[in-house]
Amino acid sequence: MVMDSSHLPFNRESLEGRYLPAHQNGLTPPAVGHGFWLLVQEQALLLRDGDGAGGLPHGTLPAELEGKTTDTIYLGTYLGEPCWAASVGPEVPLPPGYRSESVVPQRTSLTDDLLSLGGLALQATGWEAASRHCPRCGERTTGIAGERGKRCPRCSYEHYPHLHPAVIVLVRDEDRVLLTRKAFWVKGRYGLVAGFVDIGESLEGAVQREIKEEVGVEVRDIRYIASQYWPFPSQLMIGFTARYAGGELRVDTEEIEDARWFSIHDLPNLPPRLSIARFILDHYARPEETSTA
Repeated sequence: MVMDSSHLPFNRESLEGRYLPAHQNGLTPPAVGHGFWLLVQEQALLLRDGDGAGGLPHGTLPAELEGKTTDTIYLGTYLGEPCWAASVGPEVPLPPGYRSESVVPQRTSLTDDLLSLGGLALQATGWEAASRHCPRCGERTTGIAGERGKRCPRCSYEHYPHLHPAVIVLVRDEDRVLLTRKAFWVKGRYGLVAGFVDIGESLEGAVQREIKEEVGVEVRDIRYIASQYWPFPSQLMIGFTARYAGGELRVDTEEIEDARWFSIHDLPNLPPRLSIARFILDHYARPEETSTA
């Protein structure tokens, strides 16, 4: 049975029917003004007590933040109204009646909709701030009408938001699974082997290399499962399962703190339900739970 991961937070499809992206749907950007405001301060959203849609500021840009935001972007519409994203500097104090809610899944109490919208805002404002100048000649860039891209008026170079593909893999061997742990994770938490795809590398090649480098074993029967956008800052997590094919467990302590086999009947503290790691573990850890994708 093929499981559907589109409902996972940060995947834009999880907002289907409620959010329409501007550039992909030909929405004409209105003058900056009324609508919902996704105000990003570091990796958090600023919410206002009493506002609808989970506390998203609604209306015009709050007067308390006039002149204190940068990188204002029209994202599209949410619940039929314009949706704006803007950055708020870390030094700006919270106005009265506001609270800060993390967009990081391990620390959040946001609804899935706000997580997904917050992820869009994080990536959009982050890329806006990082793309003000041409990477080829350094000239100030301008936006490309109807697209989320930038063009250099001097050398005509065009560039678009950068996405970084990364593989994440559940290694299985009969009734046990191979899990790893990062040193900065909460105590006792274990997750999946993961790593970025290298230049010229296939996804399957990245799976084999990352597993060999991090835990020293060989795998076979690599199968694609699902994907999740991960806006920290702009990763696309591509999920797989693989079967253990041999080798002794050897931990690369420069990458991870620990790795070990766990019985599927006695699993440790796992990643939060909002992540593709947990999605794969919940649906594909048992031998009979095999994807047909």
